[in-house]
Amino acid sequence: MSKKVLVIGGGPAGSTAASLLSKAGMSVKLLERETFPRYHIGESIASSCRTIIDLVGALEEVDSRGYTVKNGVLLRWGKEDWAIDWPKIFGPDVRSWQVDRDDFDHVLLKNAVKQGADVTEGVTVKRVLFDGDRAAGAEWLDPDTGELVSEEFDYVIDASGRAGVISKHLKNRRPHEIFRNVAIWGYWQGGSLLPSSPTGGINVISAPDGWYWVIPLRGDRYSVGFVCHQDRFLERRREHADLEAMLASLVEESPTVRDLMANGVYQPGARVEQDFSYVADSFHGPGYYLAGDAACFLDPLLSTGVHLALYSGMLAATSVLATVNKDVMEEEAGAFYESLYRNAYQRLFTLVSGVYQQQAGKAAYFGLADAMTPERATAEYEQVDGAVAFAELVAGLADIHDAVTGTHEDRAQQAHAQADALPEDNSVRQLLAAAENARLMAAAGTPAAPVSEAPGKMDAHDLYDPATGLYLVTSPTLGIGRSRP
Repeated sequence: MSKKVLVIGGGPAGSTAASLLSKAGMSVKLLERETFPRYHIGESIASSCRTIIDLVGALEEVDSRGYTVKNGVLLRWGKEDWAIDWPKIFGPDVRSWQVDRDDFDHVLLKNAVKQGADVTEGVTVKRVLFDGDRAAGAEWLDPDTGELVSEEFDYVIDASGRAGVISKHLKNRRPHEIFRNVAIWGYWQGGSLLPSSPTGGINVISAPDGWYWVIPLRGDRYSVGFVCHQDRFLERRREHADLEAMLASLVEESPTVRDLMANGVYQPGARVEQDFSYVADSFHGPGYYLAGDAACFLDPLLSTGVHLALYSGMLAATSVLATVNKDVMEEEAGAFYESLYRNAYQRLFTLVSGVYQQQAGKAAYFGLADAMTPERATAEYEQVDGAVAFAELVAGLADIHDAVTGTHEDRAQQAHAQADALPEDNSVRQLLAAAENARLMAAAGTPAAPVSEAPGKMDAHDLYDPATGLYLVTSPTLGIGRSRP
């Protein structure tokens, strides 16, 4: 019997969940606060997104939009340049795009309609209704009459982004104090990338007090931005009359970025956004799932935001379908979702925390990635400068692998345990210590009561028993399989 599902939010997480549920025959209502197309930052997309977009039925349309094809990333970090070229490591099919998010997100939302979802824009969900601990419906204002509407649902997927409708109700979101960052950016017509960049790849360039991005968009446009801690941003802001002057000064003071934009023409309209990282204590509960930024947000250093959104949207839809189709019990589906999404976030959080140590060197960053990635990576793909594991994480491929093989162990936690046996001056051990310090700083500044020993990081064995062998199934239908009884 079909169940009614409410999806709050029409961004990549919400549209992915709505498309997959609708394709499977669920009755899906999606409510989106904005009217699409609408502007959004986060233009550099991980390769894993191609796989998920193909699954939702929108790959042909996305490929037709003429976005810049992205083949990886080049980091000019500390005193080193290092390129992560996905096709060279994984083959020509591992690629993605540099997108205009207003257009990209609109394509995905229209695909949800095409798959059968009932999508209404310009609607703000006021609150999710609970029957005890179980999400049972929602209230929102009718965009035409302004009247309060209430409706019951069997499941709610909260993909409301930073608004976090359910997290606001549960008060379960924890900020990462060390990543209270602010981004300032703008656009140039014309420009260039560093010579050894993978074709269409993003350039990420370190600075003494932050880092820059340079993204080549379609039509020879370039997105250029700078990220630093909020305290430093406010200091820098006082030095300039307005945001336009501040952005111009920041570009000028980086010899690399200044040279890349030397032949470009700045398009007025500097923008600023707080990139404050956070994580919810729990990503699911009876009758509900938190997807995308509604569950967690991570500093954009490695361009993993859309990957986490699509990945969680896919996992949330899978968990609902597996419950309805009786593949697994609802508690098992929730644990399946929680462990996979939280482990993906936690591993990327650890990697980003490590890379922020700008003087460690690429060998240390690659070693950190190796410690958190299945051993089969080095055997299956050609090693290019020791970068396979790092490339797998940045491309989102490691998370897809974990889902389809039923690998639910917390890789970051395992790496910490293994690092204890290493010498104190070992670079990987030092980077893991920096990541742990970042996590502890998050705990120190948070008033909410934890639901586990470590805020934002539950024990995988409390959530999921690996012996059950649950794994993602995509064919012939989406669901959860069991590798063992």
